[in-house]
Amino acid sequence: MCFLCNNKPALWSSRRGFLALAGAAGAAAAAPAMAQVDVGKSSSLRKLVPAEKLETAASQQYAQMLGEASGQKALAPDNHPQVVRLRAIARRLIPHTAQWNDRARQWKWEVNLIGSKQINAFCMPGGKIAFYTGILDQLKLTDDEVAMIMGHEMAHALREHARERLAKSQATGIGLSLGAQLLGLGQLGDVAANLGTQLLTLKFSREDESEADLVGLELAARSGYAPQAGASLWRKMAQASGGAGGPKFLSTHPSGPDRIRELEANAPKVQTLYDQARKAG
Repeated sequence: MCFLCNNKPALWSSRRGFLALAGAAGAAAAAPAMAQVDVGKSSSLRKLVPAEKLETAASQQYAQMLGEASGQKALAPDNHPQVVRLRAIARRLIPHTAQWNDRARQWKWEVNLIGSKQINAFCMPGGKIAFYTGILDQLKLTDDEVAMIMGHEMAHALREHARERLAKSQATGIGLSLGAQLLGLGQLGDVAANLGTQLLTLKFSREDESEADLVGLELAARSGYAPQAGASLWRKMAQASGGAGGPKFLSTHPSGPDRIRELEANAPKVQTLYDQARKAG
């Protein structure tokens, strides 16, 4: 997963900005077309970790990060042009999320922007989204490319990859202490804190990344964003990886020719969805 870096964010004069989008996921058009990309079924192992507890912990961790950013004057205000832009893109994507996870209808979606040179973005379980200014400014992203990143990060939450990763860690004994607490066998007061710690260090598998790419591609296309932007985004990521240490984003989202080829191969599958969205306005 992609989360706050260790670098101190650039100082801004700002205030806390939230996006109230609860219920927006339920506003999708009736009887949407079936999924055009094939990612298979989610792992049943994720059921070892209760979704409600994970989402509550993520919400608490997100609020803490926003509080820290605000304290450093690095949280963009509601009227910042890039915040307005991000939230406008989110409003178009969110109505199409429930097709991938019915729980998304009840999520209280939030989108915020943090001032930092880091190339980074994330969506925590429960729909808590953040972008860093670095990913927008350094890569000079178009709206279509921003939608691809946002859709990709939303897809991680919709496909419950964090829940699955934690469950697998629990099953192999790495997270037995966390598992005991989640299942009511330990100190329940520490559940949120421990989950937050797990989320900050979580990395997804190659399969998770591929799923997120494809689901994000379809979310963006259904929302009227060009499917070809998926490949152009990752070409920009690949170019950015040449810097010292590479972008923080690429530590958990590796770029490469295979990723670009897969996006290019799947773009035609969602082209009709994009054309329909554009026609509908």
